Amino acid sequence: MDIKEIIQTTNAFLIEEFEADPAKIAPEANLKSTLELDSLDYIDLVVVIENNFGFKVNPEDFQSIVTFQDFYDYVARCLKQKELV
Repeated sequence: MDIKEIIQTTNAFLIEEFEADPAKIAPEANLKSTLELDSLDYIDLVVVIENNFGFKVNPEDFQSIVTFQDFYDYVARCLKQKELV
């Protein structure tokens, strides 16, 4: 899966699951404030990621995710690691 597919898949489930405004989703936008995430939403986000991409999410990894680009890069890294295993 290339980065364009990751972005399309990710944006689609963020719009559907979190009712995100597509116009506000941009690589440099703040993930938490744009999606208005609280701690329970992060749990939902982890479940959605695991279901859509098939890898286990380490909740501590979210500490370094600030922007949507950080999020896309995180998914890409995890998918690449999954392919290497």
